[in-house]
Amino acid sequence: QKMIERTLRRAFPDIPILGEEGIVGDPEAPTRWVVDPIDGTVNFTYGIPHACVSIALQTRGLQMGRVQEADFKTLVGVVYDPFTDEMWTAIRGQKAKLNGIPIQVSRRKTIGEAIVALGFAKEKHTLEKMLPTLHRLIQRVRKIRIMGAAALSLVYVGTGRMDGYIEYGLR
Repeated sequence: QKMIERTLRRAFPDIPILGEEGIVGDPEAPTRWVVDPIDGTVNFTYGIPHACVSIALQTRGLQMGRVQEADFKTLVGVVYDPFTDEMWTAIRGQKAKLNGIPIQVSRRKTIGEAIVALGFAKEKHTLEKMLPTLHRLIQRVRKIRIMGAAALSLVYVGTGRMDGYIEYGLR
């Protein structure tokens, strides 16, 4: 995270960075970088080659003169998988790309053909929502996958490798 912060601060000194370790810079600024230096930390720590770096640039508006967390809109997003050397990029209003080539979601027509990824947080309230979801889906979809890196699961949906991703409490 520190390396990413140094690089972003050097190029964009006025834009704060929201990362795993808090905010660097002015939290009231109209734009911010959001950095997850290792999405899939447990996979990475255990030597499972399924993790990524995720970076987004967001801007916000004011509602009634107050800044609201929900007011942030993502303008640019990048997800990089160092194990496969794949990089997904997205710019608001344009087609998302994988290594510079436009991507598209799956064209599968039925839920019975679908591969759905799930994410599980350990908090009791999220487990209470996810376990019934797993139970309902397991008999309806082709396969369920629990990959352990939300950003990769989401870009896999955007690329058509998977058909959906569900995780309660994802931030």
